[in-house]
Amino acid sequence: MANNTINLSAGVRNNLLSLQRTSSLIGVAQTRLSTGLKVNSALDNASAFFTSKALTNRANDLEGLKSDIELAINTIEAGINGIDGITELVEQAKGLANNAKATGDTSEQSSLAAQFDELLNQINDLSNDSSFNGTNLIQATPDDLDVDFNEAGTSDLTITGLDSSTGANGLNIAASTNDFGDAAAITTALTELNSALVTLRSNAATLGSNNTVLQTRLSFTDDLVGTLEDGAGNLTLADLNEESANLLALQTREQLGINSLSLAAQSERSILALFG
Repeated sequence: MANNTINLSAGVRNNLLSLQRTSSLIGVAQTRLSTGLKVNSALDNASAFFTSKALTNRANDLEGLKSDIELAINTIEAGINGIDGITELVEQAKGLANNAKATGDTSEQSSLAAQFDELLNQINDLSNDSSFNGTNLIQATPDDLDVDFNEAGTSDLTITGLDSSTGANGLNIAASTNDFGDAAAITTALTELNSALVTLRSNAATLGSNNTVLQTRLSFTDDLVGTLEDGAGNLTLADLNEESANLLALQTREQLGINSLSLAAQSERSILALFG
């Protein structure tokens, strides 16, 4: 029976094994350079891979919360802008009431009263229009806004809506009576307007305080996301300069190995030739 077994000398076998190891290391270095990662799977480093994945997942969750915080900030800004507009309208209404108080012309007082009532309608319209993304913090029946700051929902802020309409639960400004035909009606209107201005300033301050909290949490969350991503990168990202130098060294080693294998094989052929 013919013997088909090919026997390799120790020198050739060692050179082949060395070339295989070098080729495998070259493949690893090329993968790291192409992906930019030194840990591409759990097989590379299970601890680093899963820790990095957990950090990345949390960073992604917080990115979603960042978007919610930004929307909440926009909603508050819409409310503050609405309050600013309403404040201007209330000041205009106060000017009309003062003009009515200063004149004795009943016809003029009646005209001023009509303008006054129209301004109240505009105040209500403005409060209804101060919504963002379906949430209105200053309308007659205001919405509340809940904002989560962490993935578990254990850290949050509830922003309570503030009625800034002319209704009794809001600014409590009544329409003009007697067409501003008597001093008592005008005095009542001025009292309500002054009280409304105080309420509006308080509402603006409350929303402004909530906005500051949200801005602080947004900045914190942004920094935390960056820290998590940096931590994940430190565990898995490859040093491209180091990997490039390593690849060059491995390729040089591979070429030397090929040369050594060739010399070993040539030496064996020379010995066999003696038995020619």
